[in-house]
Amino acid sequence: MRNVIGWGLIGGGEDSQIGEAHRIAARLDNCFALAAGALDIDPQRGRAFAGELGIAPERAYGAWRDMLAGERDRPDRVGLVTVATPNATHFEISKAFLKAGFHVLVEKPMTMTVGEAEALQAIAQKSGRLLAVNFGYTGYPLVRQARAMVQEGDLGAIRIVVAEFAHGFHADAADAGNPRLRWRYDPAQAGASAVLADAGIHALHMIGYVTGQTITRLSAHFQSCVEGRQLEDDALLALDYSGGTTGRLWTSAVAVGQMHGLSIRIFGEKGGLRWHQEQPNQLFWTKLGEATRIVERGDAKLYPDAAAASRLAIGHTEGLPVAFANLYRDIAAAIHAGSTAPQGLPLAADGLEMARAVDAAARSAAEDGRWMAL
Repeated sequence: MRNVIGWGLIGGGEDSQIGEAHRIAARLDNCFALAAGALDIDPQRGRAFAGELGIAPERAYGAWRDMLAGERDRPDRVGLVTVATPNATHFEISKAFLKAGFHVLVEKPMTMTVGEAEALQAIAQKSGRLLAVNFGYTGYPLVRQARAMVQEGDLGAIRIVVAEFAHGFHADAADAGNPRLRWRYDPAQAGASAVLADAGIHALHMIGYVTGQTITRLSAHFQSCVEGRQLEDDALLALDYSGGTTGRLWTSAVAVGQMHGLSIRIFGEKGGLRWHQEQPNQLFWTKLGEATRIVERGDAKLYPDAAAASRLAIGHTEGLPVAFANLYRDIAAAIHAGSTAPQGLPLAADGLEMARAVDAAARSAAEDGRWMAL
C-alpha cells in the first residue's frame, strides 16, 4: 500500500454544509489522513473542533495564514490542502498554498472572476503542483459511465443536452437574515452570480464533462424572485458547444418541492441517456428504436472508469461522500505519480471555463439575454 498523504482542511468546520462530506471522502480509501486544519472563521471554535477530530494542538490553526506558516517548513507537512471556504476567499488561499508548493483541491467556483481564474491557473502551472476543483458530482459511477458511453460513440453525435440543478431551500423571504444564505446573494462575497455560481455550475460543468465539449457561446436570463436580493435565485441558459451540441440549463434556489434537482439528459443520433443525482444508482439508456433499459451502478458490464468508481455490490446505495472519495482517490494517484494533469479529474482549466461561463451569463442577463461568445 502506498504511503498515506497528510491532508489539511481550510474551512469545513462543525457547522459547514460540506465539511463532513470532505472528511469522509478523504479518509475512505486510506489515501489521506487529516493532519492539520484551520476550520472556522472563529479561531477558538475552529481549534476546539480540530481537537475533536484528532488534530494535534500545534496543527489546529486559528486562521489559514497561520496554517500556511506552520506547515510550510515542517518535514511532515501536509501534501494536500482542501479549500472549503466562501467564494471570495478561494483565490487568495489557493494562490498562497500553491506558491508554497502544496497541492490544492478548491471548492467551486474556483474563483469569483475570470481574471483570478486565469491567474490561478498560471500559478498552478508555474508551481508544478496539482490544482483540482471540487466538481464532486463527476465522481458518481454512472456519470462516469455516461461519459464513457459518449466517448465510445454509443450515442453517436450528441445533439442536445438538458441539465438542471434546481432546489427550493432559498425560497422563503423570511430567511433573508440567515448568514448561511445571506452571503450567497452578496456580490462582495459571491461575485457576479448566486445560484448559477453556487448550484448551476455543477450541472453546467457536467455537460462538458460528459460530452467532452466546451462552451462557444451562451445566452442567459436571471431572475431574483425573492425581493431584496442583489443576485439571481433562478437562471436559464441556452448554450452552444464546440462539437455542435446544443445545451439547455435551468438552475434555481426557489423551486419549492425540489429537494436537490441535479439531473442531466443527453440526446444523440443513436440514443439517449438520463441520470438524476437523487437516484444515482440508475442510468436510463434508450437506443434508437428500442425500449428504455436501466444501467445499474455496480453492474459487471460497466465501462472500466465507472466500474472502478463503484465500491459496493450492485443494488446498494453509495452516495455523495463516495462520489467525492473518487476524486480524492484520483488526486492521491496523481500525487503519487507526479502528475498535474490526470485524465478525468476536474482541474484548473475546468474552473477557468466555468468562471468564463458565469461571467458571460451575468453579462448576457444584464443585456436581456444577448448571446455572448466565450
